[in-house]
Amino acid sequence: MSDLFVDLDRSSPVPLYFQVARQIEQAIEGGKLLPGSRLDNEIHLADQLGLSRPTMRRAIQQLVDKGLLVRKRGVGTQVVHGQVTRPVELTSLHDDLVRSGQQPDTRVLLHEMDGAADDVAGSLAISPGTPVLHLRRLRMSGGEPLAVLENWLPAPYTDLTVEALTERGMYQLLRSRGVGMRVARQRIGARRGTGEECTLLDERRGAPLLTMERTTHDDSGKVVEYGRHVYRASRYAFEVTLVDR
Repeated sequence: MSDLFVDLDRSSPVPLYFQVARQIEQAIEGGKLLPGSRLDNEIHLADQLGLSRPTMRRAIQQLVDKGLLVRKRGVGTQVVHGQVTRPVELTSLHDDLVRSGQQPDTRVLLHEMDGAADDVAGSLAISPGTPVLHLRRLRMSGGEPLAVLENWLPAPYTDLTVEALTERGMYQLLRSRGVGMRVARQRIGARRGTGEECTLLDERRGAPLLTMERTTHDDSGKVVEYGRHVYRASRYAFEVTLVDR
């Protein structure tokens, strides 16, 4: 952080904490602060920038709330990822079904090692061609299909078995290994389903489906998984709680 230049306009009506937060955010988005980078402690930063400690603390907290920074006891404040669009609850469909009292069932459609394609490699922050575990699963509840889940996992998670993924949720398996999933960049959309998707989901050809693309990071900022999922719009909805800060 000592090499990061922060230019404050003290005559501006824009609050100083907001100026600091915005410039740190731009440094993250521009690659000057990489995932896993540590920031100096708030006292040092406040002294360095000539700010009060509450002002510096508020700037850091704003970035923590946005999912760009994470505080870890004994480690300090670290960069997580620069493009989290909004804070959302980090759960899986398996988690959601169990929490609502339903019994999830899973059929593993694809389980193979692949060399990461360019787009997958970019999302996982690895080199193209790096071996990854490519999964495709049909998630059901009460015998009714709900979603087709496609995921790519980097090492050291490529040894997840078909049997384990059939019996338990992927996030559940990762957590059992001590993985602390902290932040995800998630994009939700909609499109017409392909013929194969509609057949798997028991929908008419071309039916509208909800889509979700997610890249999940652990406590250290490393990417844990990348997923592209499609959900039956007639059976599933995303709910987001918005908070006025």
